[in-house]
Amino acid sequence: MLAIFLKTLPFFLLIGTGWLAGRTRFFPAEATGWLTKFVFYFALSAMLFRFAATLDMGRLFDPAFALAYLCGSAGLWALGFAVARWRRQPLVTAAMEAHTAIIGNTGFLGVPMLVVLLGERAIGPVLMVLTIDLVVFSTLITLIATCARQGRLRLATLWPLLRGIVSNPMIVSMLAGLAWGGLHLPMPAPLDEFLALLGASATPGALFAIGASLADRTAERMGPALWLGFAKLVLHPLAVGVAALAVFGVEPYAAGVMIAAASLPVAGNVYILAQYFGAAVQRVSAAILISTAASIATVPVVIHWIAQG
Repeated sequence: MLAIFLKTLPFFLLIGTGWLAGRTRFFPAEATGWLTKFVFYFALSAMLFRFAATLDMGRLFDPAFALAYLCGSAGLWALGFAVARWRRQPLVTAAMEAHTAIIGNTGFLGVPMLVVLLGERAIGPVLMVLTIDLVVFSTLITLIATCARQGRLRLATLWPLLRGIVSNPMIVSMLAGLAWGGLHLPMPAPLDEFLALLGASATPGALFAIGASLADRTAERMGPALWLGFAKLVLHPLAVGVAALAVFGVEPYAAGVMIAAASLPVAGNVYILAQYFGAAVQRVSAAILISTAASIATVPVVIHWIAQG
């Protein structure tokens, strides 16, 4: 257990360094925004392209894996939605709380950390989790919020939604990498070294940006935020674990990667959605802060359990 904690500690120390730089204003909010853009559009995209180009498309998509993650996450989404409605929250707020309970920081934290900790075999499962989060659940919250605002779903709404998904650099880089690998195109040494060099900046850049972005977050609406943090760090890995191991019989290693990905703290882009839709902004912000801080202790426990299995 101590060995796992020490392996994860450098990742969280990078987050802490970013937080300290942001908190002291040595790294202002504007700089955090630009660093996040660099990581999102360049460094992380290079890493994802290079990872995806090495994958076999036939082996990447496992229907049992996809169904297990979908069903486990959807079950917790329904629970989060029901709890919010029981507290008499509006429809969009309830949907945003449910979304917060299941969307982890797979892109900025999971991709770099889990591949290092669990090995290169984790690349495929991690990318599958990231794709489902981006395509399925981000679409779901957008559709619900749009329908609630407009009173009905119009075809005109679907085109911007589809365009946003297709133009997401994470999706574009993964699809481009899969196409490259699927066509068995050679990877020239200079291109491979360029992608490796640029992609290597994704891990420190992303973790530093996560920490810096937390510097201005406040822990308001503590009751709902604590519930959302607990749901994300404990209930989400439990739900997908039951679905993967007890219901769909997912191969143990892939199931372990799925559970580890589900144990990650709430993603920062959930706050962006909350701001955009004007729903649960303070509790989402607090849930990101609380879950990221608590994950220093919870993520090593989950990874230790996976390693023991």
